[in-house]
Amino acid sequence: MKSTIPALGALLLLGACGSPPPPAPAPEPPAAAAPQAPAGQRLRELVEDWYEDYLRLHPVSATFIGDHRYDAELAIPDAAHEAALLALHKKGLEGLEGINPEELGPADRITREIFAWARRNDLDNAAYPGRLLPLDQFNNPAAFFAQLGSGEVVQPFATVRDYERFAVRMSRFPTWVDQAINNMRSGMERGIVPPRVVVERLIPQIAAIAVPRAEQSVFWQPIAGLPREFSAADRAKLARSYRDVISGAVLPAYQRLLGFLREDYLRRSRASIGLSALPDGAAWYAFLAHAYTTLDTPVEEIHAIGLREVARIEAEIVRTAARAGLEGNTARRAAAMRADPRLRYPDADALLEAYRQVDGRARAAVPRLFTLMPRAGLEIRPMEPFRAQAAAAAEYYAPDADGARPGIFYVNTSEPATRPSYQVETIFLHEAIPGHHFQIALSTENSRLPRFQRLGTDDAFSHAPDTTTAYVEGWALYAESLGGELGFYTDPWMRLGNLFADAWRAARLVVDTGIHARGWSRQQAIDYLLAHTALAPADAAAEVERYIAWPGQALAYKMGELTIRRLRNEAEQALGQRFDPRAFHAAVLEDGAMPLPVLEAKLGRWIEAVAGGQVPET
Repeated sequence: MKSTIPALGALLLLGACGSPPPPAPAPEPPAAAAPQAPAGQRLRELVEDWYEDYLRLHPVSATFIGDHRYDAELAIPDAAHEAALLALHKKGLEGLEGINPEELGPADRITREIFAWARRNDLDNAAYPGRLLPLDQFNNPAAFFAQLGSGEVVQPFATVRDYERFAVRMSRFPTWVDQAINNMRSGMERGIVPPRVVVERLIPQIAAIAVPRAEQSVFWQPIAGLPREFSAADRAKLARSYRDVISGAVLPAYQRLLGFLREDYLRRSRASIGLSALPDGAAWYAFLAHAYTTLDTPVEEIHAIGLREVARIEAEIVRTAARAGLEGNTARRAAAMRADPRLRYPDADALLEAYRQVDGRARAAVPRLFTLMPRAGLEIRPMEPFRAQAAAAAEYYAPDADGARPGIFYVNTSEPATRPSYQVETIFLHEAIPGHHFQIALSTENSRLPRFQRLGTDDAFSHAPDTTTAYVEGWALYAESLGGELGFYTDPWMRLGNLFADAWRAARLVVDTGIHARGWSRQQAIDYLLAHTALAPADAAAEVERYIAWPGQALAYKMGELTIRRLRNEAEQALGQRFDPRAFHAAVLEDGAMPLPVLEAKLGRWIEAVAGGQVPET
């Protein structure tokens, strides 16, 4: 009782003085911040979200990787699409700012570095007017669209729905053509046009597709091969709809494009061949050289490296040619090899069989140097006639993501008598096993990689240089150099074929920089190739025209191979008896394609781990 009376008196006193003020609310404890997801998880979410938007903006790229959600779509290269791409790349880089690389594991750190490289490259590329030059004989979306329509590559034609989707995609193609023509007209107004030779080589490719009737068209092939299980009603409906869209939309678009190229573009094309002849062309070429090689090597130094490599390889050619009984200079030796009937194939079947024989030998030999090998199959096919005349000797198409389509090794069987036998081993090792097929299929199958890293962002309808080209093509050249370790090049003819191929790639460094940075003429470039490689005159001309049409891309091959070979040499020296080529190759291949500086940093960490007796983290 005693203790409560004073308290009651105090309350009465307060009541006499008026109502007491309300008690101050107790401060609320600060809201607990939502726990932040780990840096690696946030990175994966960022790049996966980015890739979703990328596929939406590049529907053909989605089809190519086996994602068929956008099989009816076709991106139109207008200002709105360019703005959307620019915003996407900026968003990707901005998202990286909140992810501390020090908080990432080894594999995620590599992912972050690759993604940052690529997005910066895409933003830098936007400063140059590549979209105003949408077509050439090597990067020809109109020809690639015909490949899609043939039913022989990545566009599926297994169900009625597949057929209906491509009919819609075909209906969009005229809009793409009209926008491409508008872009080329804009280039004409600004003086940004291709060399005349590029347009001359482009015209026959379009003319071969722009046939008069639907039934003559490559786009009719899926109708000619309609699955037997389709109902009669579906077969009739599809044939009718394809005839309508091919005759009413697709072929008129190709004919319109052909007319523009013949009547307007060819007339306005330029006599010069180097990129430096265009406005801001020297800076544009320097950017492309950096983008394709991912190295800071100046253009003039690349030219000097090429000269040194050509001299080194020619010395080896002299020694090997002596074993084969060939005399004279490089050009005479090459001419003698080209003229030798023993080194030719009588027909396309014999050429295909030669590649199949090499395929079997390669599969048996690769366990010597590889433990990491793809599950995807490899199919050898002849190249389609409509593109064979202007295409390379062989090409590789990757398998799709779900494994339903194997890797495809396309052999150019046109004019088989011009396809020398001494090139077969080198070409197969480059394009197939253990070259592109191993590297690209392994990436495609590696489900732990983010999709942009696993499946790539190359798109036949895009004009942006790919920052993985030096890795991809450098690996393929490095794969050629493994021929001796794999039991190939055992006779001097095959070894000479490999050396001449190596000289050709080294000569690219000289010729590409000569054309675009030093003002070389087309004939000067051809003469250099004829003097230092085994290329026949027609092939040398075609190669030079490739470098004219595709500035900087040819630099990636040799610069990439030299970098991978240097990294292997450094690993062998650092590790001594601990060095295992199978483990080295796995380290190079396991994280997919990447810029060369990212690869160098990764392998530096790998060497340290192996030297310390650790199993390297991946």
